[in-house]
Amino acid sequence: MVDQPATAVLVHSPYLGPASLRPLAGALAELGHPVLLLDLRVTVNAAPVHQRLIGVFADAVEDAGVEGELVLVGHSGAGPLLPAFADALETPVRGLVFLDAELPTPGRSWREGAPAERMTRLKAISRDGLMPRWDLWFAPEALSAMVPDVRLLEEIVAEAPEVPLAFLKEPRPTVPWTGACSYLRLSGTYDGAAEAARSLGWPVVSLDAHHLAAATAPDRVAAALVPLLSRR
Repeated sequence: MVDQPATAVLVHSPYLGPASLRPLAGALAELGHPVLLLDLRVTVNAAPVHQRLIGVFADAVEDAGVEGELVLVGHSGAGPLLPAFADALETPVRGLVFLDAELPTPGRSWREGAPAERMTRLKAISRDGLMPRWDLWFAPEALSAMVPDVRLLEEIVAEAPEVPLAFLKEPRPTVPWTGACSYLRLSGTYDGAAEAARSLGWPVVSLDAHHLAAATAPDRVAAALVPLLSRR
């Protein structure tokens, strides 16, 4: 009996939208790998963000009618929620893949592990309790260097939501996960997370790319991702 590949459920960062992962979804499909790309933007416009994200995630996967096992692939800020996402599903989850992502910090908020100056800056640029779109956190040239395709960059930026500052203070879910985990590093920003994953005994694959490589180099990212999706 041939082992059926698990469906890769691609979960975008809370600060971005599905456009940041859509090219990767296409590349995985071209490789013959089943894939489900979610759109969770509606969940991040009001607190409690974590709770809303988990509920809408579970509904979206159920509504998609996916059969067989799943592997959840969380990009960036979606990483810490992967165990909670898996726990919310009736469909069996084979494993979790952290894609240039933060690792879970059960019961602790982003603020507790972040440098104080970063929180101070995000407070300073927030208005009416909302952080500005993710692209406005950086100099314009930094993003255009990562995504030189103007049309693609405009699509990614247009989807970026304004997330409540309270999201950074919300304790992350405390959910046990004992299944398979792996890490795909795309950028030097996540070297620390990749090292932490390696210290936990997880398989770690590193690409010399950048944080949005799933959009700009989808074939490379898909080729590196497929072996991780097959782990049990």
